[in-house]
Amino acid sequence: MNKKIALIEDNHEMRENIQEILELANYTVFAAENGKKGVELIKSEKPGLILCDIMMPELDGLGLLELLRAN
Repeated sequence: MNKKIALIEDNHEMRENIQEILELANYTVFAAENGKKGVELIKSEKPGLILCDIMMPELDGLGLLELLRAN
């Protein structure tokens, strides 16, 4: 079972809180602060689940989804 989660959230406090909660539940969490960094993270780590904010700078959540679907 893949217990890796990609967390993409531009709000620093929110990202840290969610990451801490997931790690306490024994998930491996890879976090990024924007969609562009999130795409690279997803390509390298191949998580089983992606949690992504919709409104972010540089590349929003919908743009990230379009890029992932294209690949």
